Formats: sequence, C-alpha cells, structure tokens
Amino acid sequence: MSDDFMLDTDDLERRMNGAIASLRTEFASLRTGRASASMLEPVMVDAYGAMTPINQVGTVNVPEPRMVTINVWDKGLVGKVEKAIRESGLGINPQLNGTIIMLPIPELNEERRTQLTKVAGQYAENARVSIRNIRRDGMDQIKKAKSDGMSEDDQKFWETEMQDITNRFIAQIDDTLETKQAEIMQV
Repeated sequence: MSDDFMLDTDDLERRMNGAIASLRTEFASLRTGRASASMLEPVMVDAYGAMTPINQVGTVNVPEPRMVTINVWDKGLVGKVEKAIRESGLGINPQLNGTIIMLPIPELNEERRTQLTKVAGQYAENARVSIRNIRRDGMDQIKKAKSDGMSEDDQKFWETEMQDITNRFIAQIDDTLETKQAEIMQV
C-alpha cells in the first residue's frame, strides 16, 4: 500500500545539481576584469546561414590576463565575428590583426561592477526559482501519496526531508553568489 512510498530524492538532487551547474555556467560568462574564454560563450556569429558559437568558427585563446584572442579559421568570417562581438553587449572593442581578433579586456569601473553584481543576483534568483520548482514537484509527489493513503507521519517526514534538501541547495546558490559578487567587486 502507501508504506511502499519512497520519494526519489536522488532524482530531485540530480535536477537541483543541474540548476547549480547552469548557474555556474552563467556566472562564468560574467566579465570580472580578467580575460576568460568562457565570456564569449553566449556570443553567436551568423556563419554559413546559421547562428554559430564563436568557438566553432575559430580558436579562442587567453594569452594574457587581460587579453583574449580569436584565430578565425575562415577569412570571410572575420568581419562577422567582429560585428557579433561589438553587438554582444560585452563592452569589448575588438582589434583586427589579419585573421586574429584581439580583445583587450579593460578595467571595470565601479558603476559597471555594480551592474554586474546585479546581473549575478538575477542569475542566482533564477536558479533559486528552479530549485523551488523542483521542490514543488517533490511536494506534489508526496501529496499524491497522501491521497493514496500515506500516513500523516510519513507525509511530515517526507515534507521535512524535501525542505532540508531545498534549503541545502538554496544555501549553495547563496554561497556561490556571494563568492561571485566578491570576485566582481575586487579591484
């Protein structure tokens, strides 16, 4: 009967870990004044009639702490890659050197740092919402089992278990956000 109910906490935790991984990927794309190849991940280039990530039209390197270079494989795409970077909103002014595009990373001013911490906060809130949605799925499973005859004690146990898992992942998001905001504000 209902005594056989087991909440699949492994699946719920796997899904919550996915939300955390997604958050870390979004954080990696935020510029902190240091060069990083991952900051170009969201930039797409119109290449051969399809929107393509930059790392599929050239080699992205970080030769210095404040410089990213892109060695574009097809000379005909150099202009399109440059245009995509200019229009990306990264605040970087590309410099051409043949088929190599150099991206000097300027120092961030205080205003831009504050804006980036707000963006990081929005990313973290989106991750929290994802975690809460997963919690809701777990709670719905518990309610269904309750309507199928689960005891009230079992219901309370599983609801507490679900909330503990949720709290643990929300705390992980908060710690990650705090670390990222400190990194952004570091001069």
